[in-house]
This record gives sequence, C-alpha cells and structure tokens, in this order.
Amino acid sequence: MLKLNPLRLHRQSSHEPDVRNEWERMRTLPIDSKPTLALIHTSPSVVPVFTGLCQKHLPDVRIFHMVDESLIQETIRAGRLRRTTARRVVGHITSAVEAGADAVLVTCSSIGQATSLAQQLFDLPVLRVDEAMAEAAVRQAGVVGVAATVRTTLDPTLALLREKAQEAGREVKLIECLCEDAFPAVLAGDTAKHDALVSKALLEELQGVDLIVLAQASMARVVEGLPAGALHVPVLTSPELAVLRARQALQSLEQAEAGD
Repeated sequence: MLKLNPLRLHRQSSHEPDVRNEWERMRTLPIDSKPTLALIHTSPSVVPVFTGLCQKHLPDVRIFHMVDESLIQETIRAGRLRRTTARRVVGHITSAVEAGADAVLVTCSSIGQATSLAQQLFDLPVLRVDEAMAEAAVRQAGVVGVAATVRTTLDPTLALLREKAQEAGREVKLIECLCEDAFPAVLAGDTAKHDALVSKALLEELQGVDLIVLAQASMARVVEGLPAGALHVPVLTSPELAVLRARQALQSLEQAEAGD
C-alpha cells in the first residue's frame, strides 16, 4: 500500500485547542490507498487519448491532467528547449508532486530533455513519454524511420534513440521524416489535412526501414486510420507504451512499500 502523501492531510488551525487529539482522530481515518499518476501535457488534444489508456491499463489508479500549451509554443518559437522552459517543466512536476502524485508522466517529446533532468531531482518516478518507445525500437530494428511534424520534436527523439542504442550496445541506422506542413494544419484545427500529410509521408518517404517510430503522441491516430496492411513494417507510438511503463513504475512503488 502506498503511503499517504502528507501534503493531503488536513492542517490544524491555530484556534483549535487540542492538536494531539485531532491528530489521533485523523490517524484513525480510513486512507484511500489508490496511487495517483499526474500527466503533464502541452496540448489538450492528447488528454482523451491518455485518459482512455489509463482507464484500460490503470483502472485502480487515480489520474489528473495538467496542460500548458505555452511550453511547446515557446520551444517551437525558439527552435530548441530553452533553460527557462526546462525550469517551468520542473515547476509543473513539483506542483504535481505537491498535489499528491506518486508518479508523473510528461507526454510531450519536445520537452523530453527537461523531463530527463527532472528524473534526477525527484524521489518518485518521472517518466518521459518516448523513453519506453525508444528502448523498444532499438531492440527490435536495425533501420528505424522516425517521423515528426516539428523539428523540436524530431531532434530530441533522434537523440534519445541514439542514447538508447548505445546503452543497449546496438548499431541502429535512423531515417528522418519531417512533415513540416502538417503541424500548422493541426494548429489551425484542420486535423484531416494533418492526418493526410502524415499518412502520405509514412507511405512514401520511409521505404526500406525495419520499423517506424512516431515521435509525437498526437500522431498515433494517423496509423489507426490507415487501411489494413498499408504499412508493411511495425509502427511504434509512445502513448500506450508510456502508460504501461507508468503502470510498471507504480507497481514497483507498491512492492517497495509492502517490503518496508
């Protein structure tokens, strides 16, 4: 059973006369032992995707969402992840922990480097959305196609894949596919145009690869919309693999608590 986050406890007001009796009363109250997962997004469009995956794979876990579109907007505007943006990501994770999260999943690959930094700063699981996907990709394939709609997502994903390949002792060739016209379309609300452009790129520009990685969580629905058999290689997307990694992390926490 996970321990109750002390920040969830009622704070005794100064005018109440017997603090010790109040503490004893609170100590005997039943504790909701459900673990809590916080999800930090840079687009509201992925919230339903992750909600559905959490309902499927984490039915006994409480979840809450935090959305800040300015994080990705600042990153795209600067063409890179700035230090000020990375500090804000760490601040959001801190807020999630203070709100009672037992683990935090950051669902945007463009701010993945900030998430990796945060992993060194917190004593609870802080998860990159693309980490499990990258590990699976370098295990399964020697030539990996990497598709994205913005350079600020493509570059961190390529870097992560190279890092995971090195850790695994694998030699992996990466083929880039940047669908730059698709992102403005989705920003304008034209998801049909976005999906058509990404579909075309996947079918025409990634020939000869063993596996395709979709660098953005928002691209996952494109594959689901393709005709059966249109792609002749496996396609990895990050959302479901990330939620499964979160489940594993929470299970590890519960096992550690049970052993204390």
